[in-house]
Amino acid sequence: MAEAKAAPQLELFNSMTKKKEPFQPRVEGKVGMYVCGITPYDFSHIGHARAYVAFDVLYRYLQFLGYEVQYVRNFTDIDDKIIKRANEAGETVTSLSSRFINEFLLDMAELQCLPPTREPRVTEHIEHIIELITKIMENGKAYAIEGDVYFSVDSFPEYRRLSGRKLDHNLAGARVAFDTRKRNPADFALWKAAKDGEPFWDSPWGRGRPGWHIECSAMSAHYLGHVFDIHGGGKDLIFPHHENELAQSRAAYPESEVKCWLHNGFVNKDDRKMAKSDKNFFTIRDIIDLYHPMALRFFLMRTHYRSDVNHSDKALEIASDRVYYIYQTLYDCEEVLSIYREEGISIPVPAEEQNLVDRHHSAFLEYMSDDLKTTDVLDGFMDLLKAINSNLTDLKKLQQKLEQQKKKQQQQKKQQQKQQKSQKQPEDHIQALISLETELKNKLSILGLMPPSSLAEALKQLKGQALKRAKLTEEQLDEQIEKRNVARKNKQIEISDGIRKNLATKGIALMDEPTGTVWRPCEPELFEERRVMI
Repeated sequence: MAEAKAAPQLELFNSMTKKKEPFQPRVEGKVGMYVCGITPYDFSHIGHARAYVAFDVLYRYLQFLGYEVQYVRNFTDIDDKIIKRANEAGETVTSLSSRFINEFLLDMAELQCLPPTREPRVTEHIEHIIELITKIMENGKAYAIEGDVYFSVDSFPEYRRLSGRKLDHNLAGARVAFDTRKRNPADFALWKAAKDGEPFWDSPWGRGRPGWHIECSAMSAHYLGHVFDIHGGGKDLIFPHHENELAQSRAAYPESEVKCWLHNGFVNKDDRKMAKSDKNFFTIRDIIDLYHPMALRFFLMRTHYRSDVNHSDKALEIASDRVYYIYQTLYDCEEVLSIYREEGISIPVPAEEQNLVDRHHSAFLEYMSDDLKTTDVLDGFMDLLKAINSNLTDLKKLQQKLEQQKKKQQQQKKQQQKQQKSQKQPEDHIQALISLETELKNKLSILGLMPPSSLAEALKQLKGQALKRAKLTEEQLDEQIEKRNVARKNKQIEISDGIRKNLATKGIALMDEPTGTVWRPCEPELFEERRVMI
Protein backbone atom coordinates (compact mmCIF):
# COMPACT_ATOMS: atom_id res chain seq x y z
CA MET A 1 0.00 0.00 0.00
CA ALA A 2 1.05 3.63 -0.54
CA GLU A 3 1.14 4.35 3.20
CA ALA A 4 4.04 1.91 3.60
CA LYS A 5 6.38 4.47 2.05
CA ALA A 6 8.37 6.32 4.69
CA ALA A 7 8.28 10.11 4.66
CA PRO A 8 11.48 11.97 3.75
CA GLN A 9 13.36 13.85 6.45
CA LEU A 10 11.24 16.82 7.55
CA GLU A 11 12.97 20.14 6.91
CA LEU A 12 11.78 23.46 8.33
CA PHE A 13 13.01 27.02 7.80
CA ASN A 14 14.63 28.28 11.00
CA SER A 15 14.32 32.05 11.40
CA MET A 16 17.37 32.02 13.67
CA THR A 17 19.75 30.51 11.10
CA LYS A 18 17.84 31.89 8.08
CA LYS A 19 17.86 28.52 6.32
CA LYS A 20 16.01 25.22 6.03
CA GLU A 21 17.25 22.61 8.44
CA PRO A 22 16.48 18.95 9.15
CA PHE A 23 14.02 18.84 12.03
CA GLN A 24 15.40 16.76 14.88
CA PRO A 25 13.26 16.86 18.02
CA ARG A 26 15.00 17.08 21.37
CA VAL A 27 13.36 13.83 22.52
CA GLU A 28 12.84 11.13 19.92
CA GLY A 29 9.16 10.75 18.98
CA LYS A 30 8.06 13.85 20.92
CA VAL A 31 7.73 17.51 19.94
CA GLY A 32 7.26 20.57 22.13
CA MET A 33 5.75 23.51 20.22
CA TYR A 34 4.80 26.96 21.51
CA VAL A 35 2.85 29.42 19.34
CA CYS A 36 2.08 32.96 20.48
CA GLY A 37 -1.66 33.49 20.79
CA ILE A 38 -4.03 36.42 20.55
CA THR A 39 -4.72 39.44 22.72
CA PRO A 40 -8.48 38.96 23.10
CA TYR A 41 -10.07 42.40 22.95
CA ASP A 42 -12.02 42.09 19.67
CA PHE A 43 -13.04 39.55 17.04
CA SER A 44 -10.06 37.93 15.35
CA HIS A 45 -9.13 38.91 11.80
CA ILE A 46 -7.86 36.77 8.95
CA GLY A 47 -4.27 37.64 9.84
CA HIS A 48 -4.87 35.54 12.95
CA ALA A 49 -6.45 32.83 10.79
CA ARG A 50 -3.30 32.91 8.64
CA ALA A 51 -1.04 32.16 11.60
CA TYR A 52 -3.15 29.53 13.29
CA VAL A 53 -4.06 27.65 10.11
CA ALA A 54 -0.34 27.55 9.24
CA PHE A 55 0.63 26.09 12.60
CA ASP A 56 -2.37 23.78 12.61
CA VAL A 57 -1.07 22.30 9.34
CA LEU A 58 2.32 21.76 10.99
CA TYR A 59 0.65 20.27 14.10
CA ARG A 60 -1.39 17.87 11.98
CA TYR A 61 1.58 16.84 9.84
CA LEU A 62 3.77 16.19 12.87
CA GLN A 63 1.02 13.96 14.26
CA PHE A 64 0.71 12.21 10.89
CA LEU A 65 4.46 11.52 11.03
CA GLY A 66 3.88 9.80 14.34
CA TYR A 67 5.11 12.44 16.80
CA GLU A 68 3.48 13.01 20.16
CA VAL A 69 3.08 16.80 20.09
CA GLN A 70 2.75 19.05 23.11
CA TYR A 71 1.26 22.16 21.46
CA VAL A 72 0.94 25.25 23.66
CA ARG A 73 -0.82 28.43 22.48
CA ASN A 74 -1.39 31.22 24.98
CA PHE A 75 -3.91 34.00 25.52
CA THR A 76 -2.60 37.44 26.51
CA ASP A 77 -5.61 38.24 28.68
CA ILE A 78 -4.13 41.33 30.37
CA ASP A 79 -2.90 44.16 28.15
CA ASP A 80 -3.30 47.91 27.61
CA LYS A 81 -5.70 47.33 24.71
CA ILE A 82 -7.92 45.02 26.75
CA ILE A 83 -8.03 47.47 29.64
CA LYS A 84 -8.92 50.36 27.32
CA ARG A 85 -11.64 48.38 25.51
CA ALA A 86 -13.11 47.08 28.78
CA ASN A 87 -13.33 50.59 30.19
CA GLU A 88 -15.04 51.81 27.02
CA ALA A 89 -17.51 48.92 27.14
CA GLY A 90 -18.17 49.29 30.86
CA GLU A 91 -17.18 45.72 31.70
CA THR A 92 -14.36 44.02 33.55
CA VAL A 93 -11.11 43.02 31.90
CA THR A 94 -11.82 39.38 32.74
CA SER A 95 -15.32 39.53 31.25
CA LEU A 96 -14.18 41.13 27.99
CA SER A 97 -11.12 38.93 27.48
CA SER A 98 -13.06 35.74 28.30
CA ARG A 99 -15.79 36.71 25.85
CA PHE A 100 -13.38 37.23 22.97
CA ILE A 101 -11.40 34.10 23.86
CA ASN A 102 -14.62 32.13 23.44
CA GLU A 103 -15.33 33.87 20.11
CA PHE A 104 -11.80 33.10 18.93
CA LEU A 105 -12.20 29.42 19.82
CA LEU A 106 -15.43 29.31 17.81
CA ASP A 107 -13.58 30.78 14.82
CA MET A 108 -10.80 28.20 15.17
CA ALA A 109 -13.35 25.39 15.29
CA GLU A 110 -14.97 26.72 12.10
CA LEU A 111 -11.57 26.66 10.39
CA GLN A 112 -10.94 23.14 11.72
CA CYS A 113 -7.85 24.14 13.66
CA LEU A 114 -7.30 21.38 16.19
CA PRO A 115 -7.32 22.49 19.84
CA PRO A 116 -3.77 22.82 21.22
CA THR A 117 -2.71 20.60 24.08
CA ARG A 118 -2.61 23.63 26.39
CA GLU A 119 -4.13 27.11 26.11
CA PRO A 120 -2.82 29.01 29.15
CA ARG A 121 -3.84 32.55 30.07
CA VAL A 122 -1.35 35.10 31.35
CA THR A 123 -3.46 35.83 34.43
CA GLU A 124 -3.16 32.16 35.47
CA HIS A 125 0.64 32.36 35.51
CA ILE A 126 1.49 35.56 37.41
CA GLU A 127 3.41 33.53 40.01
CA HIS A 128 5.64 32.01 37.32
CA ILE A 129 6.17 35.40 35.71
CA ILE A 130 7.25 36.99 39.02
CA GLU A 131 9.65 34.08 39.65
CA LEU A 132 11.21 34.55 36.20
CA ILE A 133 11.63 38.31 36.62
CA THR A 134 13.21 37.73 40.03
CA LYS A 135 15.72 35.32 38.46
CA ILE A 136 16.58 37.83 35.71
CA MET A 137 17.20 40.53 38.33
CA GLU A 138 19.32 38.18 40.45
CA ASN A 139 21.47 37.60 37.36
CA GLY A 140 21.98 41.36 36.95
CA LYS A 141 20.05 41.66 33.68
CA ALA A 142 17.18 43.90 34.83
CA TYR A 143 16.55 46.88 37.12
CA ALA A 144 13.60 48.37 38.99
CA ILE A 145 12.48 51.99 38.92
CA GLU A 146 9.51 53.21 40.98
CA GLY A 147 7.65 49.91 40.77
CA ASP A 148 8.52 49.23 37.11
CA VAL A 149 11.07 46.59 36.12
CA TYR A 150 13.05 46.88 32.87
CA PHE A 151 15.26 44.41 31.04
CA SER A 152 18.72 45.87 30.37
CA VAL A 153 19.65 45.12 26.75
CA ASP A 154 23.19 46.41 27.36
CA SER A 155 23.72 43.62 29.89
CA PHE A 156 22.89 40.96 27.31
CA PRO A 157 25.38 40.88 24.38
CA GLU A 158 23.28 38.32 22.47
CA TYR A 159 20.41 40.79 22.09
CA ARG A 160 19.19 41.16 18.48
CA ARG A 161 20.62 37.74 17.52
CA LEU A 162 17.25 36.49 16.23
CA SER A 163 16.17 39.58 14.31
CA GLY A 164 19.63 40.67 13.16
CA ARG A 165 18.69 44.30 13.81
CA LYS A 166 21.22 46.96 14.64
CA LEU A 167 20.72 48.75 17.92
CA ASP A 168 19.71 52.02 16.23
CA HIS A 169 16.91 50.11 14.45
CA ASN A 170 15.25 49.33 17.74
CA LEU A 171 11.93 50.97 18.29
CA ALA A 172 11.61 52.42 21.77
CA GLY A 173 9.26 49.72 22.91
CA ALA A 174 6.40 48.59 20.72
CA ARG A 175 3.04 48.99 22.50
CA VAL A 176 4.53 51.52 24.96
CA ALA A 177 5.68 55.14 24.87
CA PHE A 178 9.36 55.99 25.44
CA ASP A 179 10.28 56.25 29.13
CA THR A 180 13.14 58.67 29.88
CA ARG A 181 13.91 56.81 33.11
CA LYS A 182 15.27 53.86 31.14
CA ARG A 183 19.03 53.34 30.91
CA ASN A 184 18.73 52.56 27.21
CA PRO A 185 15.73 53.47 25.01
CA ALA A 186 15.66 49.82 23.87
CA ASP A 187 15.17 48.49 27.41
CA PHE A 188 11.73 46.92 27.72
CA ALA A 189 9.27 46.39 30.55
CA LEU A 190 9.16 43.14 32.47
CA TRP A 191 6.76 44.49 35.10
CA LYS A 192 4.56 47.59 35.05
CA ALA A 193 3.60 49.49 38.18
CA ALA A 194 -0.15 49.63 38.76
CA LYS A 195 -2.14 52.62 37.55
CA ASP A 196 -5.43 53.80 38.99
CA GLY A 197 -8.36 51.67 37.85
CA GLU A 198 -6.20 48.90 36.35
CA PRO A 199 -6.00 45.25 37.44
CA PHE A 200 -2.90 44.50 39.54
CA TRP A 201 -1.06 41.76 41.41
CA ASP A 202 1.28 42.06 44.37
CA SER A 203 4.96 41.60 43.62
CA PRO A 204 8.38 42.29 45.23
CA TRP A 205 8.37 45.61 43.33
CA GLY A 206 4.90 46.65 44.40
CA ARG A 207 1.49 46.24 42.84
CA GLY A 208 1.46 45.92 39.08
CA ARG A 209 1.10 43.61 36.11
CA PRO A 210 3.39 41.85 33.62
CA GLY A 211 4.94 43.47 30.57
CA TRP A 212 4.00 42.04 27.19
CA HIS A 213 7.00 39.80 26.45
CA ILE A 214 7.70 38.11 29.78
CA GLU A 215 4.51 36.05 29.69
CA CYS A 216 5.61 33.75 26.86
CA SER A 217 9.03 33.12 28.40
CA ALA A 218 7.34 32.06 31.63
CA MET A 219 4.58 29.95 30.12
CA SER A 220 6.73 28.18 27.52
CA ALA A 221 9.24 27.23 30.23
CA HIS A 222 6.45 26.09 32.56
CA TYR A 223 4.83 23.75 30.02
CA LEU A 224 7.73 22.76 27.75
CA GLY A 225 10.88 23.35 29.78
CA HIS A 226 13.79 25.70 29.13
CA VAL A 227 14.73 23.83 25.94
CA PHE A 228 12.03 22.92 23.44
CA ASP A 229 11.64 22.23 19.75
CA ILE A 230 9.52 24.84 17.95
CA HIS A 231 8.48 28.40 18.70
CA GLY A 232 6.13 30.00 16.19
CA GLY A 233 4.18 33.11 15.35
CA GLY A 234 3.73 35.80 12.71
CA LYS A 235 6.90 37.35 11.27
CA ASP A 236 5.93 40.66 12.88
CA LEU A 237 6.73 38.99 16.23
CA ILE A 238 10.39 38.39 15.36
CA PHE A 239 11.07 41.88 16.71
CA PRO A 240 10.46 42.92 19.35
CA HIS A 241 8.43 40.09 20.90
CA HIS A 242 10.45 36.99 20.10
CA GLU A 243 13.75 38.83 20.35
CA ASN A 244 12.78 39.94 23.84
CA GLU A 245 11.48 36.50 24.78
CA LEU A 246 14.79 34.95 23.81
CA ALA A 247 16.73 37.54 25.82
CA GLN A 248 14.58 37.12 28.92
CA SER A 249 14.71 33.33 28.87
CA ARG A 250 18.47 33.14 28.40
CA ALA A 251 19.15 35.95 30.86
CA ALA A 252 17.36 33.92 33.52
CA TYR A 253 18.51 30.47 32.42
CA PRO A 254 21.48 30.50 29.99
CA GLU A 255 20.68 26.94 28.91
CA SER A 256 17.33 28.12 27.47
CA GLU A 257 17.02 27.31 23.78
CA VAL A 258 14.46 26.99 21.01
CA LYS A 259 15.63 24.49 18.42
CA CYS A 260 13.62 26.00 15.54
CA TRP A 261 11.97 29.42 15.25
CA LEU A 262 9.14 29.43 12.68
CA HIS A 263 7.34 32.52 11.38
CA ASN A 264 4.43 32.90 8.99
CA GLY A 265 3.79 35.69 6.49
CA PHE A 266 1.16 38.41 6.74
CA VAL A 267 -2.19 38.82 5.06
CA ASN A 268 -1.96 41.99 2.99
CA LYS A 269 -4.70 44.29 1.75
CA ASP A 270 -3.63 46.77 -0.91
CA ASP A 271 0.03 45.84 -0.29
CA ARG A 272 -0.19 46.72 3.40
CA LYS A 273 -0.19 44.29 6.32
CA MET A 274 -3.73 43.71 7.53
CA ALA A 275 -3.99 44.84 11.16
CA LYS A 276 -6.58 46.06 13.62
CA SER A 277 -4.46 49.09 14.47
CA ASP A 278 -4.54 50.23 10.81
CA LYS A 279 -8.28 49.54 10.48
CA ASN A 280 -7.73 47.76 7.16
CA PHE A 281 -8.75 44.30 8.29
CA PHE A 282 -11.53 41.78 7.79
CA THR A 283 -12.56 39.59 10.69
CA ILE A 284 -12.79 35.84 10.27
CA ARG A 285 -16.55 36.28 10.82
CA ASP A 286 -16.73 38.78 7.93
CA ILE A 287 -15.20 36.23 5.57
CA ILE A 288 -17.04 33.07 6.63
CA ASP A 289 -20.33 34.92 6.46
CA LEU A 290 -19.85 34.94 2.67
CA TYR A 291 -17.47 32.02 2.09
CA HIS A 292 -17.37 28.50 3.51
CA PRO A 293 -14.75 28.17 6.30
CA MET A 294 -12.99 25.49 4.25
CA ALA A 295 -12.75 27.94 1.35
CA LEU A 296 -10.99 30.40 3.66
CA ARG A 297 -8.67 27.64 4.93
CA PHE A 298 -7.93 26.58 1.33
CA PHE A 299 -7.28 30.22 0.36
CA LEU A 300 -4.77 30.63 3.19
CA MET A 301 -3.03 27.35 2.37
CA ARG A 302 -2.70 28.23 -1.31
CA THR A 303 0.21 30.49 -0.34
CA HIS A 304 3.28 29.01 1.36
CA TYR A 305 3.20 29.77 5.07
CA ARG A 306 6.33 31.97 4.99
CA SER A 307 5.03 34.18 2.17
CA ASP A 308 2.54 37.03 2.45
CA VAL A 309 -1.02 36.32 1.34
CA ASN A 310 -2.69 38.93 -0.84
CA HIS A 311 -6.34 39.17 0.10
CA SER A 312 -8.86 39.71 -2.67
CA ASP A 313 -12.41 38.70 -3.43
CA LYS A 314 -11.19 37.02 -6.62
CA ALA A 315 -8.73 34.83 -4.72
CA LEU A 316 -11.47 33.81 -2.28
CA GLU A 317 -13.83 33.05 -5.18
CA ILE A 318 -11.19 30.84 -6.78
CA ALA A 319 -10.61 29.02 -3.48
CA SER A 320 -14.36 28.53 -3.01
CA ASP A 321 -14.68 27.17 -6.54
CA ARG A 322 -11.85 24.68 -5.97
CA VAL A 323 -13.36 23.48 -2.70
CA TYR A 324 -16.75 23.05 -4.37
CA TYR A 325 -15.15 21.02 -7.17
CA ILE A 326 -13.35 18.77 -4.67
CA TYR A 327 -16.47 18.15 -2.59
CA GLN A 328 -18.73 17.65 -5.61
CA THR A 329 -16.31 15.10 -7.07
CA LEU A 330 -16.11 13.22 -3.78
CA TYR A 331 -19.90 13.37 -3.38
CA ASP A 332 -20.45 11.95 -6.88
CA CYS A 333 -17.93 9.22 -6.08
CA GLU A 334 -19.64 8.38 -2.78
CA GLU A 335 -23.02 8.15 -4.48
CA VAL A 336 -21.76 5.67 -7.08
CA LEU A 337 -19.73 3.58 -4.63
CA SER A 338 -22.58 3.36 -2.10
CA ILE A 339 -24.17 0.75 -4.36
CA TYR A 340 -21.06 -1.46 -4.43
CA ARG A 341 -19.37 -1.08 -1.02
CA GLU A 342 -21.02 -4.19 0.43
CA GLU A 343 -20.15 -6.43 -2.52
CA GLY A 344 -16.61 -7.16 -1.34
CA ILE A 345 -14.91 -6.91 -4.75
CA SER A 346 -11.52 -8.60 -4.41
CA ILE A 347 -9.83 -7.83 -7.72
CA PRO A 348 -6.70 -5.63 -7.55
CA VAL A 349 -6.74 -1.89 -8.24
CA PRO A 350 -5.95 -1.30 -11.95
CA ALA A 351 -2.28 -0.55 -12.50
CA GLU A 352 -2.88 2.92 -13.94
CA GLU A 353 -4.79 4.15 -10.88
CA GLN A 354 -2.52 2.35 -8.40
CA ASN A 355 0.50 4.04 -9.94
CA LEU A 356 -1.26 7.40 -9.75
CA VAL A 357 -2.10 6.89 -6.06
CA ASP A 358 1.47 5.81 -5.28
CA ARG A 359 2.93 8.82 -7.11
CA HIS A 360 0.53 11.18 -5.37
CA HIS A 361 1.33 9.78 -1.93
CA SER A 362 5.06 10.11 -2.58
CA ALA A 363 4.70 13.65 -3.88
CA PHE A 364 2.56 14.62 -0.88
CA LEU A 365 5.26 13.42 1.50
CA GLU A 366 8.02 15.14 -0.50
CA TYR A 367 6.21 18.49 -0.58
CA MET A 368 5.03 18.47 3.03
CA SER A 369 8.43 17.37 4.34
CA ASP A 370 10.07 20.21 2.40
CA ASP A 371 9.02 23.06 4.72
CA LEU A 372 5.29 22.40 4.29
CA LYS A 373 4.82 23.23 0.60
CA THR A 374 1.03 23.29 0.74
CA THR A 375 0.73 25.18 -2.55
CA ASP A 376 2.19 22.22 -4.43
CA VAL A 377 0.16 19.75 -2.39
CA LEU A 378 -3.13 21.46 -3.26
CA ASP A 379 -2.19 21.64 -6.93
CA GLY A 380 -1.38 17.92 -6.82
CA PHE A 381 -5.00 17.05 -5.98
CA MET A 382 -6.03 17.88 -9.55
CA ASP A 383 -4.70 14.62 -10.99
CA LEU A 384 -6.69 12.57 -8.47
CA LEU A 385 -9.85 14.59 -9.11
CA LYS A 386 -9.51 14.21 -12.88
CA ALA A 387 -8.97 10.45 -12.49
CA ILE A 388 -12.06 10.11 -10.28
CA ASN A 389 -14.23 12.00 -12.76
CA SER A 390 -12.80 10.04 -15.68
CA ASN A 391 -13.60 6.73 -13.96
CA LEU A 392 -17.09 7.93 -13.05
CA THR A 393 -17.74 8.90 -16.66
CA ASP A 394 -16.28 5.66 -18.07
CA LEU A 395 -18.20 3.54 -15.55
CA LYS A 396 -21.47 5.23 -16.47
CA LYS A 397 -20.84 4.71 -20.19
CA LEU A 398 -19.86 1.07 -19.66
CA GLN A 399 -22.94 0.38 -17.56
CA GLN A 400 -25.14 1.89 -20.27
CA LYS A 401 -23.39 -0.23 -22.90
CA LEU A 402 -23.77 -3.43 -20.87
CA GLU A 403 -27.44 -2.64 -20.32
CA GLN A 404 -27.93 -2.34 -24.07
CA GLN A 405 -26.12 -5.64 -24.65
CA LYS A 406 -28.64 -7.47 -22.46
CA LYS A 407 -31.32 -6.66 -25.01
CA LYS A 408 -29.40 -8.22 -27.90
CA GLN A 409 -29.30 -11.81 -28.98
CA GLN A 410 -27.14 -14.25 -26.99
CA GLN A 411 -24.71 -14.80 -29.87
CA GLN A 412 -24.00 -11.07 -30.29
CA LYS A 413 -23.59 -10.67 -26.56
CA LYS A 414 -20.95 -13.44 -26.37
CA GLN A 415 -19.04 -12.00 -29.32
CA GLN A 416 -18.93 -8.48 -27.81
CA GLN A 417 -17.81 -9.80 -24.41
CA LYS A 418 -15.01 -11.71 -26.10
CA GLN A 419 -13.85 -8.51 -27.82
CA GLN A 420 -13.89 -6.56 -24.52
CA LYS A 421 -11.77 -8.95 -22.40
CA SER A 422 -8.82 -6.56 -22.51
CA GLN A 423 -10.95 -3.55 -21.59
CA LYS A 424 -11.83 -2.38 -18.09
CA GLN A 425 -14.89 -3.93 -16.55
CA PRO A 426 -17.18 -2.21 -14.01
CA GLU A 427 -15.30 -3.89 -11.13
CA ASP A 428 -12.05 -2.31 -12.31
CA HIS A 429 -13.56 1.17 -12.25
CA ILE A 430 -15.08 0.55 -8.82
CA GLN A 431 -11.74 -0.56 -7.35
CA ALA A 432 -10.05 2.40 -9.01
CA LEU A 433 -12.61 4.79 -7.51
CA ILE A 434 -12.27 3.29 -4.02
CA SER A 435 -8.48 3.67 -4.14
CA LEU A 436 -8.57 7.23 -5.52
CA GLU A 437 -11.28 8.31 -3.07
CA THR A 438 -9.37 6.87 -0.10
CA GLU A 439 -6.15 8.63 -1.10
CA LEU A 440 -7.86 11.99 -1.62
CA LYS A 441 -9.87 11.87 1.60
CA ASN A 442 -6.84 10.75 3.57
CA LYS A 443 -4.71 13.67 2.42
CA LEU A 444 -7.52 16.21 2.80
CA SER A 445 -7.98 14.99 6.37
CA ILE A 446 -4.29 15.42 7.16
CA LEU A 447 -4.57 19.03 5.93
CA GLY A 448 -7.81 19.68 7.83
CA LEU A 449 -9.78 20.22 4.61
CA MET A 450 -12.45 17.54 4.90
CA PRO A 451 -15.75 19.16 5.94
CA PRO A 452 -16.98 18.46 9.47
CA SER A 453 -20.44 17.82 8.04
CA SER A 454 -21.47 15.45 5.25
CA LEU A 455 -20.37 16.33 1.74
CA ALA A 456 -24.01 16.93 0.80
CA GLU A 457 -24.37 19.46 3.63
CA ALA A 458 -21.07 21.17 2.72
CA LEU A 459 -22.18 21.51 -0.92
CA LYS A 460 -25.49 22.96 0.24
CA GLN A 461 -23.63 25.51 2.39
CA LEU A 462 -21.32 26.46 -0.47
CA LYS A 463 -24.30 27.02 -2.76
CA GLY A 464 -26.12 29.03 -0.11
CA GLN A 465 -23.16 31.35 0.35
CA ALA A 466 -22.77 31.71 -3.43
CA LEU A 467 -26.37 32.92 -3.56
CA LYS A 468 -25.67 35.33 -0.72
CA ARG A 469 -22.67 36.79 -2.57
CA ALA A 470 -24.83 37.06 -5.69
CA LYS A 471 -27.53 38.82 -3.62
CA LEU A 472 -30.10 36.28 -4.79
CA THR A 473 -32.56 33.99 -3.05
CA GLU A 474 -33.25 30.47 -4.29
CA GLU A 475 -36.69 31.62 -5.41
CA GLN A 476 -35.24 34.51 -7.42
CA LEU A 477 -32.73 32.17 -9.07
CA ASP A 478 -35.48 29.69 -9.90
CA GLU A 479 -37.43 32.52 -11.54
CA GLN A 480 -34.40 33.44 -13.66
CA ILE A 481 -33.93 29.82 -14.71
CA GLU A 482 -37.61 29.55 -15.64
CA LYS A 483 -37.46 32.78 -17.68
CA ARG A 484 -34.46 31.40 -19.51
CA ASN A 485 -36.24 28.08 -20.17
CA VAL A 486 -39.18 29.97 -21.68
CA ALA A 487 -36.82 32.07 -23.81
CA ARG A 488 -35.03 28.95 -25.05
CA LYS A 489 -38.33 27.29 -25.88
CA ASN A 490 -39.34 30.38 -27.89
CA LYS A 491 -35.87 30.46 -29.52
CA GLN A 492 -35.14 33.88 -28.00
CA ILE A 493 -31.43 33.18 -27.92
CA GLU A 494 -30.36 36.71 -27.02
CA ILE A 495 -32.58 36.77 -23.92
CA SER A 496 -31.56 33.24 -22.96
CA ASP A 497 -27.84 33.99 -23.28
CA GLY A 498 -28.28 37.30 -21.49
CA ILE A 499 -29.76 35.61 -18.43
CA ARG A 500 -26.98 33.00 -18.40
CA LYS A 501 -24.24 35.61 -18.75
CA ASN A 502 -25.75 37.88 -16.11
CA LEU A 503 -25.86 35.04 -13.61
CA ALA A 504 -22.29 34.04 -14.51
CA THR A 505 -21.08 37.54 -13.60
CA LYS A 506 -22.58 36.91 -10.15
CA GLY A 507 -20.86 33.57 -9.70
CA ILE A 508 -23.77 31.33 -10.76
CA ALA A 509 -23.13 28.83 -13.58
CA LEU A 510 -26.12 27.25 -15.35
CA MET A 511 -25.81 23.78 -16.87
CA ASP A 512 -28.42 22.27 -19.16
CA GLU A 513 -28.86 18.55 -18.57
CA PRO A 514 -31.38 16.00 -19.94
CA THR A 515 -33.37 16.28 -16.71
CA GLY A 516 -33.41 20.09 -16.79
CA THR A 517 -31.26 23.09 -15.91
CA VAL A 518 -29.12 22.88 -12.77
CA TRP A 519 -26.67 25.38 -11.30
CA ARG A 520 -23.44 25.46 -9.34
CA PRO A 521 -21.25 28.20 -7.89
CA CYS A 522 -18.42 29.42 -10.10
CA GLU A 523 -15.83 32.15 -10.30
CA PRO A 524 -17.71 35.30 -11.39
CA GLU A 525 -17.13 35.92 -15.09
CA LEU A 526 -16.48 39.33 -16.64
CA PHE A 527 -18.03 39.70 -20.08
CA GLU A 528 -17.33 42.48 -22.54
CA GLU A 529 -20.75 44.03 -21.97
CA ARG A 530 -20.06 44.38 -18.25
CA ARG A 531 -16.60 45.85 -18.75
CA VAL A 532 -18.04 48.48 -21.10
CA MET A 533 -20.70 49.42 -18.55
CA ILE A 534 -18.03 49.86 -15.90
